[in-house]
Order: sequence, then C-alpha cells, then structure tokens
Amino acid sequence: MMYFMFVMMIGLILGLMGVASNPSPYYAALGLVVAAGVGCGLLVGYGGSFMSLVLFLIYLGGMLVVFAYTAALAAEPYPETWGDWSVLVYIIFYLVGLVMVGKYCMVEELDLYWTGVEEMSDLDMVRGDFWGVALLYSDGGYMLVLSGWVLLLVLFVVLELTRGLSWGALRVV
Repeated sequence: MMYFMFVMMIGLILGLMGVASNPSPYYAALGLVVAAGVGCGLLVGYGGSFMSLVLFLIYLGGMLVVFAYTAALAAEPYPETWGDWSVLVYIIFYLVGLVMVGKYCMVEELDLYWTGVEEMSDLDMVRGDFWGVALLYSDGGYMLVLSGWVLLLVLFVVLELTRGLSWGALRVV
C-alpha cells in the first residue's frame, strides 16, 4: 500500500506540473484531470472519502466545464505540446525546485510524514472525515458560501479573458 501511495504522489506531482506548465488549454485540462483523479485516490487511501468526493465533484464537475468552454473559444490550429523547448524549460525548472525542496526536507530531518485519519486515535467511534462533514456544513458554512462565490467570480473572469471580438486577453481575432 505504501508503494501504491508513493506512485500516486508522483502522479499528483506530474499532474500539477502539467497544469503549471500548460502550453495550451487542452493540456491544462488533461493535467487537471490527472491531478484531481490522483489527489482523490490519495485522499481515499488516507481515509478522507468525503473530501475526495467533494474534490472530484468540484474540480471535474465544475472547473472542467470552464476549461472545455475556454478551450473551444481559444482554439489554436497548432497548439504547443509538452515536448517543445519553451515548455520543457518550465518543466525542468519545476523538477529542479522539487528536488531542492526534497533535499532540504531530507537534510533538515523535518518530521514530515503522512498518517491516515484512522491512525490518529484508537478509541474513536466516529470516522475522521465524518467530523469534517459536520464542520463543513455547520461552522464552515460561511466558507462554503464564500468558496461558491469565488468559483462564480473565477468563471466570469475566465469567460471575460477568453471573450472574442478582439477584446479578450487570450484570443487574437
């Protein structure tokens, strides 16, 4: 199980690098799908089944629709790929930064380790992510409404940036 989770962490890092170094909206959407899927798998592996469901529904249900519309509006006849030199420079930069952070954590012997929700205390009768559900809808209700408004604002910003008629910042008509 530990090796499986390690491979999923590598997949999460590669997916996030795919989103960060996106040469085209098509590849950013692919990197987002990979990162969200692997992130959900990691959360399920560590006992957070409800939070992984929320992540999966928000990212792949809401944000992927925005990526589909923006990819349709900002279509390029010859999009750059991850193999182009301009994109490879960013990927190499991210990999070097990741190795440096990893070396720092190994040299400083920081106590950074992963424990699942179920491993924190032995005598609990309620699963850990059920507490998260209760907090999300009771005390965290204001943050839930705020995050909904932020997602709506992001939708309008993305649609404004990709609007045609030579007004959009990402499209040349």
